[in-house]
Amino acid sequence: MSAKQDRIFSTPQSSVADFRFDDKVASVFPDMISRSVPGYGEILHTLSEIAQRFVSENSNVYDLGCSLGAASLAMRRKVSAQGVRLVAIDNSEAMIKRAKEHLDAFVSPVEVDLVCADIRDVAIERASMVVLNFTLQFLNPDDRDRLIRKIYQGMLPGGILVVSEKLVFPQPRLHKLLDDLHLDFKRANGYSELEISQKRTALENVMRPDSWQEHQARFARAGFEESTLWFQCYNFASMIAIK
Repeated sequence: MSAKQDRIFSTPQSSVADFRFDDKVASVFPDMISRSVPGYGEILHTLSEIAQRFVSENSNVYDLGCSLGAASLAMRRKVSAQGVRLVAIDNSEAMIKRAKEHLDAFVSPVEVDLVCADIRDVAIERASMVVLNFTLQFLNPDDRDRLIRKIYQGMLPGGILVVSEKLVFPQPRLHKLLDDLHLDFKRANGYSELEISQKRTALENVMRPDSWQEHQARFARAGFEESTLWFQCYNFASMIAIK
């Protein structure tokens, strides 16, 4: 299934609306995320490797904020344990509809439940692996602690949480450098200054990233005794926490 090119912000807009994961975004999402998030492919590849090691028999796996199901596909690819159920959740009907098409195209013994819902309202039960792939940053900051705590409480001992996010940095010079390198990455992938500027405006009110230190403190507050940052490219990173 070939992805359409992301041209959503290529024409001048008199008033840039807040970013929404609607049908327009869903139709170009694979192109958008691959050209916008450095290291995205490496993160997906490693989710497969982590799933192979951590997903246990008769357990549940959760992809929270699944978008088109790329993380779900990656995890299913290497799961060999029996009796595993994968729950993929997103609050965008457009994303869930396309995720079903993507997941149905690959045969796997791992059952998938696609759920259109708010991830804050879904119970987490008997989880051996939970993934938040560029999802937490779109939640209200007040809801993040509650969600991570709920995930911890619903995980099996030895279960793993993977959280991938854009980061902010407390040191202004480092923050500017890594932000500038990310902008260069987007330019190198064909985005114009207009597209970069308008998308940034669209995201300002809906995406509020945390620092790695804030994520680590949140994991600890939820009960995770072990957490680390396993991948970083510019201001994008992926973290793991083990129960």
